[in-house]
Amino acid sequence: MAASILVVDDDPEIRRLLSRFLSEQGFRVSAAGSRVEFDARMADGLFDLVILDVMLPDGSGLDICRSLRGNNPGICIILVTALKEEVDRIVGLELGADDYMGKPFSPRELVARIRAVLRRSGDSAPVATTRECYRFSGFVADPTARTVTAPGGEMLDLTGAEFQLLQALLDRPGRILSREQLLDFTQGRDASVVDRSIDVLISRIRRKFRDAGDDGIVKTVRNGGYQLSTRVERIEGVS
Repeated sequence: MAASILVVDDDPEIRRLLSRFLSEQGFRVSAAGSRVEFDARMADGLFDLVILDVMLPDGSGLDICRSLRGNNPGICIILVTALKEEVDRIVGLELGADDYMGKPFSPRELVARIRAVLRRSGDSAPVATTRECYRFSGFVADPTARTVTAPGGEMLDLTGAEFQLLQALLDRPGRILSREQLLDFTQGRDASVVDRSIDVLISRIRRKFRDAGDDGIVKTVRNGGYQLSTRVERIEGVS
C-alpha cells in the first residue's frame, strides 16, 4: 500500500503543488494549513509521514513535532522552514524529527528524502520468518523490526534516524567513523558535510542507552569522529 503523507504548511500554493506532485509520485496525500487543521486531519486518519512547516499561523511546528514524537512515535517527520539558521535544524532534530529541509527546495529532493526516511523507518522492510540481529553489551538490535531491546527486556524508543545511525556503527564495531562517513552511510550523497545532525543523533542515542543502564557504548574520538566501543555478535532473530 502507498505511504500516506500529511502536508502541513500555511502557504496554500505550496500545499497545492506538493499535494499534486506527491500524488503523482504514488503517495496518498492530505493537507493542512494550520495547527487546528492538522489536529483535525490526525483525528480523521493514520499517516506514515508528516511534512511539517515550522512556522504556522496558530502555533509552532516544533511544538507539533514534540507532541507527535511523544504520542505517535511511529510517524516519520520531515521539518521544513524558510529559516536556515543551524539552531532551528538542531532543535528540530532534538525534538525527534527524522529530517529537515530549508525552503526553497526541489520537490524531487523532497521525494528522495521522504523515501529515505520511510526506508529507514522500516516501512519498506521485507517480511521474513528469520533474520539477522545484532547482540552487544546485552542489547539486541533487530534491523527488520527497527527495535532495540535492553538486557532487562524493555524496548528503547529510537527514531528511524537514530536506528539508522546505530546500525551504521554496529556494522563497523571498533572502527572510528568521521561525521562525513556517518552522514554518507545514513543520508547518502545529498548530505551536507557541515551538518551537525550526526552530533545531535549521537547525543540522543547515548542518552537513551544511558537511561537503559549503559553509558559507554559510543565513544567520541577527538579529531576523528565516533566509535562503537563494544563487541558485536550477529545472531538469528525470529519473527
